[in-house]
Amino acid sequence: MATFQINSDFINEIKDLIAKGNKTRIKLKLKSAHYADLGEIIEAISLDEATYLIKLLGSDKTADALAEVDPDIREGILEQLSAKEIAKEVLELDTDDATDIILELPAERQEKVMSQIADDEHVSDIRDLLKYDENTAGGLMAKELVKVNEDLSVLKCLNEMRAQAENVTRVHSIYVVDKNNKLKGRLSLKDLITANSKAKVKDIYIPKVDYVTVDQENEEVAKIMSKYDLEAIPVVNDKKELLGRITIDDIVDVIKEEADKDYQLAAGISADVEADDKIFDLVKARLPWLFLGLLGGLGSVFILQDFETIMEQPTIRNLFFYTPLIAAMAGNVGVQSSAIIVQGIANDVVKGSLFNRLLKEIGLSLINGFSLAIIILIFGQIINQSFLVSATIAGSMMLVIVVAALVGTFVPIVLNKQGIDPAIATGPFITTANDIFGIFLFFYIAKLILGF
Repeated sequence: MATFQINSDFINEIKDLIAKGNKTRIKLKLKSAHYADLGEIIEAISLDEATYLIKLLGSDKTADALAEVDPDIREGILEQLSAKEIAKEVLELDTDDATDIILELPAERQEKVMSQIADDEHVSDIRDLLKYDENTAGGLMAKELVKVNEDLSVLKCLNEMRAQAENVTRVHSIYVVDKNNKLKGRLSLKDLITANSKAKVKDIYIPKVDYVTVDQENEEVAKIMSKYDLEAIPVVNDKKELLGRITIDDIVDVIKEEADKDYQLAAGISADVEADDKIFDLVKARLPWLFLGLLGGLGSVFILQDFETIMEQPTIRNLFFYTPLIAAMAGNVGVQSSAIIVQGIANDVVKGSLFNRLLKEIGLSLINGFSLAIIILIFGQIINQSFLVSATIAGSMMLVIVVAALVGTFVPIVLNKQGIDPAIATGPFITTANDIFGIFLFFYIAKLILGF
């Protein structure tokens, strides 16, 4: 835990010390700061002040903090650092974070920075990682890991592990490979330290080891690590040669990004945007779904016009007053159903027969619809409304709820099978569709029953 709290008073104090150029006092204040806290401080001060801190504190202190900060802020800081200064930061980072920073630089600057990195092996690893798509296991993995050959004795294995561990921030697992670097399994630390020092690694390693291939999608990697509660997972190529590992901190970032994207889709935002983005970018992200909502609203207008004869009959014209209620129930039920299915798809638990799932949803919606219909009938009695009208509204609402639930269940499953992000089904798409279906079914059934 940090020995200080990051609040407005602390930030103002740091800004004041930077303005006065009090380097000694700044270093003292931030001596015990965790890199995550330092990243938070960097995001809270101006770009020039942040650059001043980066240069003052040194790469051993700031590299991890720089990797943590918002990409837009980091981009601004990198523009103010020389290639040599960036190289010092990159050298302190694990290869996955180092590659992420290199990728944010213009192509010509990438080469300048890498030419300034003293560690040739680090540069080689970064160049290797730059080949992979950032949305795959290859783009997520780091080269730093501990691996031992299956033919080593336990004593030599321990010596090899000590040498490799110097370059690894945290040792999650010890991987076993053959002479061709093919992944064979993993070592249990308990088995290693209790084994005879002359025993071979091949005699004590565990053959069963979860792994992912270098071209697997990062979302799939996240599901595997979540399912098996893994802190790290090795990455191999199609020949099962060990290339690197992915750690849980990288997967947490993937899960967060996916959750943010799904949340925006559910809210009717079609692109990955933030509150501070340019107005034009925000308009592009929001307008398409607002346009869809407009079309849905216009569709509802045409439906209502077809049933305008209701207004000429005083005994049943109250039906119009229930239109917002029916539309709201249809939209809400559809969003509830689709949200459950989208969540199930994301967690890989939506399996089995689609018919059985739809049947279950019908049963659930009938129970919910019947409960709400009873309330409508009671409300009708309280306001002295015709029982036939109340029954028509209640029955129509039950059918609307069933249809909305089916649409909310069916659409995300179909979208997922077509390779389209099903999260889109929890937003205006499903709400607008169910609004139109709901209003049409409401008045059509009312017309059949009441005969207008």
